[in-house]
Amino acid sequence: MIRSLSHMLMSGIFIAGGADAFANPGGRTNKVADAGIPQAEQAVELNGAAMVLGGVLLGLDIAPKLAATILIGTLIPTTFVGHPFWKEENEAGRKGQLTHFFKNLGLIGALLDVLAE
Repeated sequence: MIRSLSHMLMSGIFIAGGADAFANPGGRTNKVADAGIPQAEQAVELNGAAMVLGGVLLGLDIAPKLAATILIGTLIPTTFVGHPFWKEENEAGRKGQLTHFFKNLGLIGALLDVLAE
């Protein structure tokens, strides 16, 4: 029961964030394009759709290991491309990006626990 609850609680950030990225790629596309990833808008939309899919699967406890694998696959590029704290020139920007960077690393750690279940 605790495992199912943890999966459900973890899924929300992926469903909400993924849906937003899919529906409103916006400024994310600039970071993706700057990273040299082709078809930046489509890449952001695909990553968002994969987050929604993985989040729904994880939240409903359907194929949780597959869901965790999908979500890890979306988080790695999101973390390094979306939150490059080392590129920030001011302290506030660096701290904000660093917080998101470490948050994503924590989520990857939690998803690795799902794979270890």
